[in-house]
Amino acid sequence: MDGAAPEGPEWRNRTLGAILAGGQGLRMGGGDKPLRLLGRRTLLDHVAAALRPQVAALLLNANGPPARFAGWRDAVVPDSPPSQGPLSGILAALDWAAAHCPDLPWVVTVPGDTPFIPADLVEGLHAARMAAGMPIACARSGGQPHPPVALWPVALRESLRAALARGEGGIRRWAEPLGLAMAEWPDQPQDPFFNCNTPEDLHAAEARLRG
Repeated sequence: MDGAAPEGPEWRNRTLGAILAGGQGLRMGGGDKPLRLLGRRTLLDHVAAALRPQVAALLLNANGPPARFAGWRDAVVPDSPPSQGPLSGILAALDWAAAHCPDLPWVVTVPGDTPFIPADLVEGLHAARMAAGMPIACARSGGQPHPPVALWPVALRESLRAALARGEGGIRRWAEPLGLAMAEWPDQPQDPFFNCNTPEDLHAAEARLRG
């Protein structure tokens, strides 16, 4: 969508990273799920450490008072209205990129509860969307798509805004008609997109971290 395509690590200089943390974390008992501890660091710290080297800039999508993320050094951006789950967070990231980083035409989104994202996430998503000739790319592991882990062109933000106004709250419902490529990662020996939705998931992540 943006002319000549750089390769490999050069994608870092054209991509904004956005960590999605706008949910209520009800299955974890409520509150800010990304602030739960995994080992000696929060889930958010784990996600940021994995994503930051892959992008030119980073932001956190979270609702409510940003002061609770006192240690966070980058922008904290609330959902774009109307709030309809992850799509509203994705739109907020696209809007922020357009306003503050006009030289970054791409946004990669990752949920704040996925602490094991791969080191080649951004490169793999760009490779998949170029190979398929499609504007959007979604991560998949073991045949299972992970729609919130995806690469989005900033140029589609008005299309997304219109979809939210129509009440289209599902990521794939909006993205697939526009062209959604799948970028595959193995889920063995362990799934890189494992997410910590419940206390049991957090215990499993602790065991994985120790192992």
